[in-house]
Amino acid sequence: MADRDAHLRSADFFDVERFPEITFTSKTVTRDSSDRLTVAGELTIKGVTREVELDVEVLGQAKDPWGNERAAFSATTSVDRREFGLTWNQALETGGVMVGDRIESTIDVEAVRQAAPQVA
Repeated sequence: MADRDAHLRSADFFDVERFPEITFTSKTVTRDSSDRLTVAGELTIKGVTREVELDVEVLGQAKDPWGNERAAFSATTSVDRREFGLTWNQALETGGVMVGDRIESTIDVEAVRQAAPQVA
């Protein structure tokens, strides 16, 4: 596991010495149905920015015992890693290659809106 993590952090893959962050900046949110959203924005990996869309499922919202509003979401997207300069690969003796071209990502988010402070 440690060797794989070190390789993913290397210049062959994410080059975390030069590019320590992967960022996503949303540009638009479109409600597709009562429980589906499309969030379009810019994903930056290794200094390369591409437009991507997140398919978002609204999982629900509720008040917690402290009066805060909580909402849960699950988002998915798929990108071609080569578009971000992630091109390392290794041929396998049985044919094919070690690393696929698609990156499938799932993001689970819980957002909390704090209740307004109560004035005594």
